[in-house]
Amino acid sequence: MPPLLVLPFPAVDPVIVEFGPFALRWYALAYIVGILLAWRYMRSLVKSDRLWGGLRRPTALDMDDFVLWGTLGIIVGGRLGYVLFYNPGYYLAHPGEALAIWTGGMSFHGGFIGTVIAMILFAWKRGLPLWTLFDLAGCAAPIGLFFGRIANFINSELWGRPTDVPWAVVFPTGGPEPRHPSQLYEAALEGVVLFLVLFVLCRRFKLLQKRGFLAGAFAFGYGISRSIAEFYRVPDEHIGYLGGFLTMGILLSLPMILAGLAAMIWASRRPSEPEAA
Repeated sequence: MPPLLVLPFPAVDPVIVEFGPFALRWYALAYIVGILLAWRYMRSLVKSDRLWGGLRRPTALDMDDFVLWGTLGIIVGGRLGYVLFYNPGYYLAHPGEALAIWTGGMSFHGGFIGTVIAMILFAWKRGLPLWTLFDLAGCAAPIGLFFGRIANFINSELWGRPTDVPWAVVFPTGGPEPRHPSQLYEAALEGVVLFLVLFVLCRRFKLLQKRGFLAGAFAFGYGISRSIAEFYRVPDEHIGYLGGFLTMGILLSLPMILAGLAAMIWASRRPSEPEAA
């Protein structure tokens, strides 16, 4: 039975403006805005004395310098993650296209790994507490995720399964069937809801003082949110379902859920640094 109401897909050009061979796209703008807002939010956290209880933390200047490291981790890790996790056969046959980011194809899980490596190297170089850097990045990451998913919607990519819900959308690239706007589900779960949960844990319960807890909460919350959204999203055509209902997104989220849960348990049981001293 066809849905009673189908929402029209917004007529938004994925390209914002063109200057000869140069084109500024909404997807690129989403990365830029997400990274800048995440940086500003991390700066505000490290500058708030009441959140830390005297615990050693990075400075605002450290956050300024970390932006470049984190950006490289996101972009390089995200692209290599897509190449290795989602389409290794194609890029093995066309290795010259592996780093062609402008052609599309980024993986959150790859970007996550790339950012973790960048944080390890940055913390080692600056002599900073690594778990605190993980916590700060975890609190800010949902900001970038929100803008990235909105850009996926504008690009008419990563759309959902056919449905008859009243808010179904007919995507220009998804055929004539009304589909779940799964990109908006992910923007809500991975972006808005996860940010608010971490905001409360950070601001109300001051869990930045428990090194590693907020990083674990982010990993656990993202893994759960992504897994829920995967039930409404069409898996990549060249991968499909990995036995029954499993998708690559769910498979890659399971380690995050387990690692996040373990980090929260570990952080909650270890004594605070003043007590340990």
